[in-house]
Amino acid sequence: MSDERPRPVDRRAAARMAAAEDAAPEDAPAPAVAVPEDAAAEPSAPDELAEALARAERFEASWKRAAADLANYRRRVERERAEQQRLARAALVLGILPVHDDFARAAETLDDALAGNGWVRGVLAIQRKLAALLESMGVEEIPAAGEPFDPSRHEAVARAPGPDNVCLDVAQRGYSLDGGLIRPALVVVGDGEAPDAPADADA
Repeated sequence: MSDERPRPVDRRAAARMAAAEDAAPEDAPAPAVAVPEDAAAEPSAPDELAEALARAERFEASWKRAAADLANYRRRVERERAEQQRLARAALVLGILPVHDDFARAAETLDDALAGNGWVRGVLAIQRKLAALLESMGVEEIPAAGEPFDPSRHEAVARAPGPDNVCLDVAQRGYSLDGGLIRPALVVVGDGEAPDAPADADA
């Protein structure tokens, strides 16, 4: 004998459910599914690649600027070092030149009677060594006597009768260092007038 009994049915609840099903439109959109915020903000692979390329370009530009700045700095330091060496050499030469001038004047005014003395020969040997030292440092004498006056190499200290604008005499030798003027030659320049004729001793 079966124990199945009829279950009670809530007719009012069933009626409400049927009415709700009839009221819902057939084409109603499906309910929206909530998407986590971090999932929506996650960039795609192409975006990540573009960002990485842009970052690499910025790094490369920064590296190129740094390399150019370093090269410019090295060139500037080399120029400054070369200029300092040139100035130090010029200062040394300017200190030696007066001594060289004294030796040269002594050799030019040497009495013939003293030319054979041993100490005179020793002094002349020192003068030659000093001249060789200056030459090895790049020092050259500026041509002056008989040359046309050149204000870039000569400095006029007087004028005298003689060919116009020609260096007649040298008061102080001038020198150049590595082709650049280090001391101008002090010269007497002709004024274009004929020199006075010497007086006749028999007159």
